Amino acid sequence: MSEIFRRTLSNGAVYLAERIDTARSAVMHVTFPLGHASDPTDRLGLSSIVSELALRGAGDLDARAQADAFDRIGCLRSVDVGSLTFGISLTTVGSRLHEALPLLADMILRPAFPADQLEACRELSLQALASLADDPQERVALAARARHRPEPLNRSGYGDEPGLRAVSIDDVRAAWSQWALPKGAVIAVAGDVDPEGVASTLDGLLSGWTGEAATIETGQEGPRGYAHETDQSNQVQILLAQDAPAEREGSAMVERVLTGVLSGGMSSRLFSEVREKRGLCYAVSASYRAEKDFGVRSAYVGTTPERAQESLDVLAGELERVGTPAGRVAREEFDRAVVGLKSRVVFAGESTGARAGALISDERKLGRVRTLDQLAAEIDAVTIDQVNAHAEGYARGRATLQTLGPDALKPAAGID
Repeated sequence: MSEIFRRTLSNGAVYLAERIDTARSAVMHVTFPLGHASDPTDRLGLSSIVSELALRGAGDLDARAQADAFDRIGCLRSVDVGSLTFGISLTTVGSRLHEALPLLADMILRPAFPADQLEACRELSLQALASLADDPQERVALAARARHRPEPLNRSGYGDEPGLRAVSIDDVRAAWSQWALPKGAVIAVAGDVDPEGVASTLDGLLSGWTGEAATIETGQEGPRGYAHETDQSNQVQILLAQDAPAEREGSAMVERVLTGVLSGGMSSRLFSEVREKRGLCYAVSASYRAEKDFGVRSAYVGTTPERAQESLDVLAGELERVGTPAGRVAREEFDRAVVGLKSRVVFAGESTGARAGALISDERKLGRVRTLDQLAAEIDAVTIDQVNAHAEGYARGRATLQTLGPDALKPAAGID
């Protein structure tokens, strides 16, 4: 079993490492606890522009020289921004990781944020925002999020046009000085690594780095209920969002098994009932996303206007039925969901990137990290009785139903 190395660096950042003896690659993630939700209300989209500019030079290197430096050591780099996180990732062979660390330190401590490239980054963000017109599934998901989650966790990562146009280079630099701080940051590395050696190198490279990231305060709950966006197309998008356990709740793994019953492949409840038996849609799925303090279960259907109402009725009916005696999870369904969940854990264990990401996720949401064996044991500990009791008794709160298509639909019972 792999051991997980954990240390708080001298600057206050949490450092996690997992050596995987069979791996030859190494992946490092650095995550700061701020993202879209941290954008000022009159600068929505600022974080997306920061993410573009973060790859355009650091230290003594301009954008081209920085790219060349990473290429020379065969290191891939990327930046990702979410609602609650901003992350930098490096992927390389383990033997070259030590050469990438000074470049990473410059990205954190001395980003260039060149003013002459702001307009190009702004234009990329505006184009991404405009592309939503051609992505109805993404639009329905964003609309549901905006109405289900509290402010500012309900924001779109695309921002809005006024906010994007208002961003200045001073805004970008000020945001980084407030976000990229060690206390609250998590650094994780997995693969062919020397945990102690990397920790020592990082301590030296990041000495003098100080500060603590601010916390995000949430507002009141979103309006929820039913809303429709008219779109004159030959498709209808339907998304139903409900509350689900937070990651630190004891029922989080039980919820994952239940979601696997509903949407774990071609034998799952929703695929069988909505698509296969009735031919109502071209796509149907359910997913579960858990954060430290909240969780969301989402169910999606993509269909045609003629079949939209029945698709919604069957979808909502199946989500309701699984919590009743008539729709209890059967042993075969339970076993299939558990096998699928454990398989995904095993597959993730073979990916150094997935393991580094899992370490950060656990640290952020649980304040502790789990090995693959511990994850497998948690899955094995779930019983079919727990799943059925959870399906029947968990309080889902007021649901959010969002549709997008030519005509509004009649909401299911209990959704106003």
